[in-house]
Amino acid sequence: MKNIFVCLAVVLLFLGCTKEENVETKREVLRIGTDATYPPFETVDTETGEPAGFDIDLIKEICKENKWKPEIIVTPFDGIIPGLKNKKYDVVISAMTITPERSVAVSFSDPYYFAGQILAVNIDNQDIHSIDDVKGKRVGVQLGTTGEIMAKKMEGLQVFSFDNIGAAFIDMENGNLDAVLNDLPTTQTYIKQHASAKMVGEILSSEYYGIAVRQSDTALLSDINTALTKIKSDNRYNDLHMKWFNISPKGAAIELDSSGQ
Repeated sequence: MKNIFVCLAVVLLFLGCTKEENVETKREVLRIGTDATYPPFETVDTETGEPAGFDIDLIKEICKENKWKPEIIVTPFDGIIPGLKNKKYDVVISAMTITPERSVAVSFSDPYYFAGQILAVNIDNQDIHSIDDVKGKRVGVQLGTTGEIMAKKMEGLQVFSFDNIGAAFIDMENGNLDAVLNDLPTTQTYIKQHASAKMVGEILSSEYYGIAVRQSDTALLSDINTALTKIKSDNRYNDLHMKWFNISPKGAAIELDSSGQ
């Protein structure tokens, strides 16, 4: 009988400690890794000096749903997954395409954006009209992106990788590149801000962006997906989309689908 009481006391003590530990480990801050060189998804606001963009606003809404304080950590894109795995931050939101290769290393949330690769050239370029015309040409891409992967798989291209896509566009304007291969929304944003480039040809891929977490963080992923579903179901997602892209999500999807035909 004495042994039974001792065992019961140990169990109760364990349960009490577990409850206390759960309270202590309740998440209060979400550390967010992002490469703030990719407008309109993430960039640095010139007035405030703080990260801003569609991704930034979206992750802040997710934090609001979960009562987390967002802490944004700016980091280069080519090292963003290693940084996540090394626990420099808890999540990554950085216009990151969900791919089988990346899914080996991290877990992704439900998709939150539909995009695709597009080719851009200087405004006065009359030689390149589609991807068929870039064989033997110098093509700029961002390091570590799906654009870089796609370009390197194409035969006959001279591929030049840059730390950020803005540098690739500048190099093209200076005559050092013939074209830039990049995601459609960011390319559109650059062209709106700089009248020196134009898009050519069809959209070359269909890609979905996701929020990345460590594969062990299943509870965190569930909380993110629950919040994301709620944000999509009310007007917040639509409002953010209109704010940063000046088009509704439905309109953007139709535009992307029709451009890719």
